Amino acid sequence: MKRNQVLFFIFAVALLLTLNKVFMGNNTEISEAPEMIDHDYITSQKLFDNTWKIIRDNYYDAELNTQAWGRWKEHYHGKIKTDEDAKVAIDTMLASLNDPYSRYMNKTEYLDQNNSINSKITGIGVNISSNAGKIHIVNVMEGTPAQFANLLPEDIILSIDGKEVNGLALSEVADLVRGPENSFVNITILRNKDKLTKRVMRKEIKIKTVKSSIVDKNIGYIQITSFIGSTTPNEFLEALEKTKDTEGLILDLRGNTGGLLPNAIFIANLFIPHGNIVSIVGRNGYKYDINAQDTELSIEKPTIVLVDGGSASASEILSGALKDYNKAKLLGTKTYGKGMVQKIIPMPNETGLNLTIAKYLTPKGTDINKKGINPDIKVEFSIKDVKNNNDAQLQTAKNILSKMLISKN
Repeated sequence: MKRNQVLFFIFAVALLLTLNKVFMGNNTEISEAPEMIDHDYITSQKLFDNTWKIIRDNYYDAELNTQAWGRWKEHYHGKIKTDEDAKVAIDTMLASLNDPYSRYMNKTEYLDQNNSINSKITGIGVNISSNAGKIHIVNVMEGTPAQFANLLPEDIILSIDGKEVNGLALSEVADLVRGPENSFVNITILRNKDKLTKRVMRKEIKIKTVKSSIVDKNIGYIQITSFIGSTTPNEFLEALEKTKDTEGLILDLRGNTGGLLPNAIFIANLFIPHGNIVSIVGRNGYKYDINAQDTELSIEKPTIVLVDGGSASASEILSGALKDYNKAKLLGTKTYGKGMVQKIIPMPNETGLNLTIAKYLTPKGTDINKKGINPDIKVEFSIKDVKNNNDAQLQTAKNILSKMLISKN
């Protein structure tokens, strides 16, 4: 095992002891990767009953959205005959919590999530989100079929192979996109007022969540597209190595909808050597702080973090901590505002549950849920900029950093 891998492993173990969708655009902040797939098979009725109990005992809101939780067990007693029956019942039960982040996954959906964590998935290479029932493309991964088909951030997906997707759950949209590798899928989008149909070939997407370059000779640029992959920390360390000779750093979190909590904390710890990185408020208001761990590597160069409305969850944990400690200036537009934490729970029959177990606060105690984080420097980025390949936010960040470095020297 390489030294960097050892560093991450030790840090992650310490953190998890404290903590006890390429097509993953559901803005989910997950506390940890699943330990395993539960291969035990039980009856569909018992699967529902077990899930009912786990939600009752572990959901963040002990009042379960002010309802008598026992009514669900009574309502479905003796009525669950198949695993599909169980899923429908569990989905209905979860919907009563009015929580968009808690979700039950059947075998296929749970496998897809695990593949995302393991940085391997078959698809077209986009992150998506749902806003008022409309399916938006948040970002397009470089070198993927979606990029070759000229799909763009902010495109609204109208239909997939002729089936309208408005109002569908993200998992249902993902099901429509899935198919054998090298087969084609027809995706109809709305771009401004133009309705376009793209024919996209499905491919195995090797998910690389971090990319880096050197801009303006003296400024390093590191983009983190997602925190979902288990390889993200090592990829970030490699990016730091490639940009080590620069004096300034631009960290791009735009369109990054989140992922694994330890990944965000690991990277924040490289900027913040001491103190609280994030506070976790659990069931019944119990609060505990996750503090920085000792590390031999630290980032001290002037940094600007690029954020936008697609920066959510883990992206907000990282950017919020850097802002609170004045370790970086945030530039762009207000972030998404997702301050809840989910735990991945392996369930029998190879299914899984992402359950909201806590909310988080920035180091200064700020609750950003449904509020977002305002940037220090507001710079808009329009679809026209995308079309013209004009990244006004990145250019502004480079200009500001260059001035900072001149004054520093």
